[in-house]
Amino acid sequence: MAEIFTPFLTAFILAYALRPVCLWLERHQLPRALAAGIAMILGLAVLFLILILFVTLLRTEIPLIKAQLPEWIQNTQAWLDPKLSEFHINLDWATLKTSATQKITEHLTDNSDALMSSTLETVLVSGSSVIAGFVNAVLILFVMFYLLIDWDHFFALLKKIVPIRAQETVHHLAMHTDGLLSQYLRGMLIVISIMSVFYSVGLSIMGIKGAVALGVFTALMIVIPYIGITIGFTLAMLAALLQFGPGGAIIGVLVLYGLGQFIEGFLLTPRLVGERIGLHPVAVLFALLLFGKLFGFFGVLLALPISAVSLVLLQYWWSRYTQSSWYQQ
Repeated sequence: MAEIFTPFLTAFILAYALRPVCLWLERHQLPRALAAGIAMILGLAVLFLILILFVTLLRTEIPLIKAQLPEWIQNTQAWLDPKLSEFHINLDWATLKTSATQKITEHLTDNSDALMSSTLETVLVSGSSVIAGFVNAVLILFVMFYLLIDWDHFFALLKKIVPIRAQETVHHLAMHTDGLLSQYLRGMLIVISIMSVFYSVGLSIMGIKGAVALGVFTALMIVIPYIGITIGFTLAMLAALLQFGPGGAIIGVLVLYGLGQFIEGFLLTPRLVGERIGLHPVAVLFALLLFGKLFGFFGVLLALPISAVSLVLLQYWWSRYTQSSWYQQ
């Protein structure tokens, strides 16, 4: 069931995110179908840019690993030899170095393209094969296009299904949810833009290769709580270690990302996104694991917004429950 619903859920969320763009284009006298098509092209361009950023990072760091590997082994030997001599253990470092360097270099060379391909498949392919991924991609585009065109008609049909006595309540919850998600999306776009400049400039000052790609990718990963910033920080630490070795660059990355987390977590997000979502950190982690298991990569991206919507419903049902005569007896 998850594989069936994932394309439709993805198409609905993408259509919701692109609807303001589509409405803006319609207000400028563009036909609805053309406005929907342009909005979809812009959305796909953003997704493609994210993929290009990640592939650029892989292409930058894999050659650095191959170049730095012999020096790593030499430094490890210099540090480990005195420790092993205390236990009368002697290793044939020449053979070990040649063998390890050859094996790892061959593995990286043979599998670098496969690593990038598997990364693209992880992000784009929600099925178990390329054909299933292609079918899902076409289905997502098809459903998203018609949702953008018939958005009002679609919700008018849904409204007819709701009993008349419940329509006012459902409308109120829908407006509350729409306001919450709109605030979340607008705020996150502003936060991502600011943090992209912050991380890109900081990494560029330190002289790290691919600083702009790494900075923008880190900022984009903010949408995945905890996991996203961990991925960006790990990549930045690896890039600094590969280029400059252990030393000042590592400390610079620690300071940069620590300051970035402070600015994003204590200044930007509370002011621009707000605290209306109000999810406990444990609930956030649970939502990430649950939706990631059910819907894969897109489930991780959508875990927080969907949890926020669920929280609105839970708060409503809890208020109804506590006001009921059954509860108060």
